[in-house]
Amino acid sequence: MSDAVKIKLSKKDLETDQDVRWCPGCGDYAILAIVQRTLAQLGVQRENTVFISGIGCSSRFPYYMNTYGFHTIHGRAPTVATGLKVTRPELDVWVITGDGDGLSIGGNHMVHVLRRNVDLKIILFNNQIYGLTKGQYSPTSAVGTRAPSTPTGSVDHPLNPISLALGAGATFVARCTDTDAKLMGSILEQAYKHKGAVFIEMLQNCPVFNDGVWEGVKDDPAGKQIALVEGKPLLFAGGTKGIKLGAGMVPEIVDVGEGATPVSELLVHHERGSQVYAHLLAQLVLPDFPIPMGVLYRHDKPTYEALARQQVDDAIAKQGKGDLSKLMFSGMVWEVGADGTRH
Repeated sequence: MSDAVKIKLSKKDLETDQDVRWCPGCGDYAILAIVQRTLAQLGVQRENTVFISGIGCSSRFPYYMNTYGFHTIHGRAPTVATGLKVTRPELDVWVITGDGDGLSIGGNHMVHVLRRNVDLKIILFNNQIYGLTKGQYSPTSAVGTRAPSTPTGSVDHPLNPISLALGAGATFVARCTDTDAKLMGSILEQAYKHKGAVFIEMLQNCPVFNDGVWEGVKDDPAGKQIALVEGKPLLFAGGTKGIKLGAGMVPEIVDVGEGATPVSELLVHHERGSQVYAHLLAQLVLPDFPIPMGVLYRHDKPTYEALARQQVDDAIAKQGKGDLSKLMFSGMVWEVGADGTRH
C-alpha cells in the first residue's frame, strides 16, 4: 500500500472508456464494480496502482481499470508482478487470475510468489471451469464435471485453492462470493492495507459453461456459509448449528442450544491463529460442511521485495556502488583477434 495522502475519488474515476465485454450474467461484472468502488473509497493513487493479469476471461480486468496495467501471458502474471514490485516497491500491485490461469499453467508461479511473500494482492476468480477457451474442466472442477474435454465426466480430484495458498505461505488468505458486495468490499480494504502476499478466492459464476456451480452457497448463505468473525465461534444456520473438534482433531457439525452442544465447546475464529487451525478451515467444503467466508488467516512477516532491496543496500554500503565496466572486464575475459586467436 502506498503511503501517499488519501485523495477523493468516485467509482467513475476508476472506470475506463473501454466497453466491458463479458457474457451477460457473468460474475466478473460485480467483482469489477466492487473493486472500482472500494478503491475509490480508499482514495488510491491511480498513477501508483497497477493491475496485472494472465490469460482468461478475468484477465480482461486491466482494460477496465483506470490505472496502469499489464495483460501478460498465460499463468505468468505473478512473475511479471514480482518484477514490478521489486523494482518499484512504492506501487500497489494487484494480480487478477482464474482457476485455470492461476492454478494450472500458472500453478508453479503462484506457489513461489506466495512462499516469497511478495507484497501483491492476488484475486483468483474460481468458477471451476475454463471459460475463455470454451468450457474445458479446470483444476478446481468437481469430480464428474462434464465438459468438452471430459464428455463422460472428469475423474480428477479438484484442487483446494485455499489449502494451496496456506501451504505455499500466503500471509493473508480470504474467500467471498461475487454477489456479496459488503463482504467483498471489506476483504478488499483489508487486503489493500496488508503488507505481504494476499490470496483472495472469489467464488464466481460462469453462466455459459458452468452456470450455478456456487448456487447453493449463494442462495442459502445461512445453511451453506460460515461467516468468519474474529473472536466468535463458528456458527451457521441462524446460530442453531456450529463446528467443534471431535476425536482425532476431526471437525464435526453439531446442534447448538439448550439441551445440545454449548457454544463454549465450538471452535472460535482467530485470523492470526495457528496454521493448523487455518488448514482445518480450508478443509470445510461442500457437500459435507458449509464454506467459511471472510478472512481465514493472516500474519505479518518481512516481504520479499523489502528483504531483496535491503540486501542490495547492504552490499552497496559495504562495497560501494560498483563499476559495471570494471565487472565486465574482470575475471576470465579475453579478446579474439582478427586471426581468430584469443589474447
